[in-house]
Amino acid sequence: MRFALTAEQIDFAASLRKMGEAAKTPAVVRAWGEGEHAAGLALIRQLAEAGALGLTVTEENGGFGAGPVELIVAFTEIGRAAVPGPLIETAAAIPALLQALPDVGPASEWLPDFAEGSKLGTLALPDQGAAVALDADVADLRLVASGDRIVLASAGEIVRSVDAARRLFPLTGDDVLAEGDGVAAAIELAFDTGALAAAAQLLGAGRALLDTSVEYVKQRQQFGKPIGQYQAIKHHLANVMIGLEMAQPLLYRAALTLQDGAEAGIRARDISAAKLAAGEAAYQAARIGLQVHGAIGYTAECDLSLWLTKVNALRSAWGTPDLHRARIAAALRAGSPEAAA
Repeated sequence: MRFALTAEQIDFAASLRKMGEAAKTPAVVRAWGEGEHAAGLALIRQLAEAGALGLTVTEENGGFGAGPVELIVAFTEIGRAAVPGPLIETAAAIPALLQALPDVGPASEWLPDFAEGSKLGTLALPDQGAAVALDADVADLRLVASGDRIVLASAGEIVRSVDAARRLFPLTGDDVLAEGDGVAAAIELAFDTGALAAAAQLLGAGRALLDTSVEYVKQRQQFGKPIGQYQAIKHHLANVMIGLEMAQPLLYRAALTLQDGAEAGIRARDISAAKLAAGEAAYQAARIGLQVHGAIGYTAECDLSLWLTKVNALRSAWGTPDLHRARIAAALRAGSPEAAA
């Protein structure tokens, strides 16, 4: 199978990239981490106006009715720009959750506002190891989804993340939004959709780190010439590029699996493979980027640190590497002739 974006999808990605560059996101990210949300919310509204937040929301619910491929196109650019905020929850996981419920009321109530960027949502999934929710202090809808039950919740005290712009909060509540038949499957779908968006975000962040590192080694000099001319540096950066390139088709395959409505085991296998590969590739990009920048890369004043911490946090968000390895292994065992016998 050949994975290639259409001309429209490429143009969409280019428009989002220009938006991120114009927004000068390092300043936006730093302000968000300090609890100053105005610039970040303005950027989120711009993304919504461009269609990025309503891609998987149906037309009946005020969105564009696009698919997972368009979603990963958008989140790759969101990751490249390190845009802060609960965007995975608002644009991916909660739309998947609400639109999969038997009761259409919650989707019609919340998703039109999500698609236009006037409201945000956040979500805690304790069964998947996510007992805290992102940016609950700015979210209008806060949900806890566990087992076959979804409840409306309120936020507790902030929990600090390695990424200052990922502001985490425990959620508590018992006002039931949905419960019973079909809810557990909807929660599983929400987790998979969120994990897919996180994988795309990681891939975009990894590409930003690679681009930044390549530009830096062209400028930094040692012994009278740019360090990028040294073979060891070239090999390290080439390995980063290979890792990112190898992760991308897994991301496309996972998006198509989700789009085609594959059964839950196959969907989990492909999305976990994409999340794992994108996470490891982005982590390698972060590690090599830090090495080629030297000690300056550790400093909070260096913009590189914003992507380093983002990758470190996202690598374990929406499922740790161990969780996704276990899901892949379980799917492979279930599909083996020995398991079938």
